[in-house]
Amino acid sequence: MDLMPVDLLVLLTFIPAALALNLTPGADMMFCAGQGLRAGPAAGWRASAGVAVGGMTHALIAGLGVGALVATHPVAFEVIRWFGAGYLLWLAVQILRAGVGGEGPAAKPAKPFRDGLLVNLTNPKVILFILAFVPQFIDPARPVLAQFLAFGAVLAAGGFFINGLAGALAGRLQTRLARRDGSGKAGRWIVRISAGIFATLALRLVLIDRS
Repeated sequence: MDLMPVDLLVLLTFIPAALALNLTPGADMMFCAGQGLRAGPAAGWRASAGVAVGGMTHALIAGLGVGALVATHPVAFEVIRWFGAGYLLWLAVQILRAGVGGEGPAAKPAKPFRDGLLVNLTNPKVILFILAFVPQFIDPARPVLAQFLAFGAVLAAGGFFINGLAGALAGRLQTRLARRDGSGKAGRWIVRISAGIFATLALRLVLIDRS
């Protein structure tokens, strides 16, 4: 009796496909890089952890059939989309208001994780992606929810390491620039770039083509 929720051959096919998607620059990678620029490497890793947990939550929702309801109901889709865009824009404004040195490595450790989780959960594009990509590998003869969770775990694990690395590299860049920045000019540019990343992600959500 096969106790695995997913056929091994299917899983071995899914892993490289998922890794290729994880390596493709997207909103999650940009967000984690923005968090790294904002508050250092550790913040980038925490943001990536929040994004990964959000991805697993989306997989759970899709496996329970709730994701399909959201995807097929325009009002629910729009509410999630506009809330997510508003939250990203609020983050951009907070960065600009804090200015140089307003938030560094000493900031609340849970904040990047929380922001990553909320940004991922309020991105309806992730819901649509899970519903479009994962079912291609689902075997109806096996427990559907267990398969969604298994595939979601693969996506979340790969995303955690790749997005976290992007955030950590951005954080190291921020640290080096801050050490060499005697005039504060580089620091101001880091603030603007960080805010610009979040504002761009907000605009991206606003312009999402639901189809």
